[in-house]
Amino acid sequence: MRRLRRQARRASPSSREDPGTAQSICESRMSDDPSTSRRSEPSALARARHDLRTPMNHVLGYAEMLLEENPPEEFRSDLSKILASGRRLLELINLYLDERTFESSRADLPRVFHDLRTPVNHIIGYSEILQERAEECGNAEWIPDLRRIREAAGTWLQLMESLLVPLSEQSVASVGMGASSPPASRAFHSGALPSRTTRRLAGVVLVVDDNAGNRDLLVRRLRREGHTAHEAADGNRALEVWRRERPDVVLLDVQMPDLDGYTLLQQAMGDAELREAAVIMVSGFDRQEGIARCIEAGAEDYLIKPFDAVLLRARVAACLEKKELRDQERRTHRALVESQARLTAELAEAAGYVRSLLPAPLSGAISTEWVFRPSAQLGGDAFGYHWIDDEHFALYLLDVCGHGIGAALLSVSALNLIRSEALPGVDPREPAAVMAGLNKAFPMEAQNQQYFTIWYGVFRSTDRELRFASAGHPPAFRIGAGGERAPSIHDLRTPAPPIGCLPEARFSQQSAPLGQGDTLLIFSDGAYEFQNADGAPITLADYRQWLARQVTVSPLRLGDCVRFAETHSRGADLEDDMSILCVRF
Repeated sequence: MRRLRRQARRASPSSREDPGTAQSICESRMSDDPSTSRRSEPSALARARHDLRTPMNHVLGYAEMLLEENPPEEFRSDLSKILASGRRLLELINLYLDERTFESSRADLPRVFHDLRTPVNHIIGYSEILQERAEECGNAEWIPDLRRIREAAGTWLQLMESLLVPLSEQSVASVGMGASSPPASRAFHSGALPSRTTRRLAGVVLVVDDNAGNRDLLVRRLRREGHTAHEAADGNRALEVWRRERPDVVLLDVQMPDLDGYTLLQQAMGDAELREAAVIMVSGFDRQEGIARCIEAGAEDYLIKPFDAVLLRARVAACLEKKELRDQERRTHRALVESQARLTAELAEAAGYVRSLLPAPLSGAISTEWVFRPSAQLGGDAFGYHWIDDEHFALYLLDVCGHGIGAALLSVSALNLIRSEALPGVDPREPAAVMAGLNKAFPMEAQNQQYFTIWYGVFRSTDRELRFASAGHPPAFRIGAGGERAPSIHDLRTPAPPIGCLPEARFSQQSAPLGQGDTLLIFSDGAYEFQNADGAPITLADYRQWLARQVTVSPLRLGDCVRFAETHSRGADLEDDMSILCVRF
């Protein structure tokens, strides 16, 4: 038997023949006088049949010899499939290249090329699988013949391009299919397969093809690569498997009966669940228009049959890597959304807690009303008022720099300390002492670099004197009752840095009389720091001028201040807390 094998190999051309063999055969055939092409076409077809049969005879010969070696069953099964595909290809050559039927064959040239390529694809695929298996099992003596089978199939493809396209040039133009050179993705690579690289991502892959042999090759190849592979023989079945298995990658044949690959691709891309999969279109046609059409419809890639195992492995791996990145982006986005939702809930809870600490409105000799609008990010505004004793009434408003839970916690801590009058060694009736006590209690180094501004005043009812001090805060506006004259507005503040900025800061206090019916307006900068329609910032002076115009028309109403903020924020969420405290004496 060994002797017969050696004789057969000597009798057949070497599988390592010059890469230009197919081209040289074609050139010799096409050197005939073209003016006689119509009359010489039968002899040209005969020569084409001969040239195309030669490499296929090599395929059959080497496959038969390997079967005679009595290989294991898994080898025998695939070798039998190679034989069946080779014999089928010989039948198709006789059918399509017969002088009596060639004219009708040229009328549907794309289908002819598709039918001829399909069994060759099977031969290449099974030979690659067998070669890898032989390398893994240590059957090195089988590898040369398997390589020859693979190379012979590649030679056949080159001959098909070189011989059939020129013979049918006129018909090719009529169906719009150019005689382009084989693209890189279909190029035949001779020699041994590269050794496998480190195992890449394993995924779920759906193979959709109406040809059972194509499906078998792809499914087996994918499973050998560690993927979970499913298959479907038609478009409708593919939709069922697609929805059930949720594949990561779909290998989708373009040419299928009933629901073709392109239509199936369009349906999948229009379905929110199905379009999560990366789709690789698979076809024996290499028209650029068809490739572009699939990519534009949403395909991730396009493979032209036949393709070798290395290319398939690379394309599937690339799609899996891209999908993993997209999935990671979606997971990250979902985590961010969930985190943002939790943060929003926490901020709302914090705002609710701050609001619960705010005092109830007063009525009587001293009446109060206020508005508190926390920003979308929650700032650090807080305010309050309380009777220190029977004669002294304290009122205050503070604003912590920054936003978020940290700012809110600092404002609540300061508010509770003021309200409980718990500053060590501080008389709450003396505003400057309160400023100094707060500055000592809340150094910014101990508060995560946060500080706050504050306005603090004490009204003594016996002589209607207001003593006040501020630390980096906007002034309070004292609005006179007016009587027969227009109401006057006076700024009440003292110069000092914000609380916590400078340990050595010194604070002072001033006093002002409050007449019967006077109003005190205390606010945070969130009440006026907006932009005009032209984009210019609104300043404290602008706010004061607006307020002066308002009180000349009617007594100050808190609703006017709220409408001012709403108008200039243009319906958007507030960027800062807005707190306004209105006290009438």
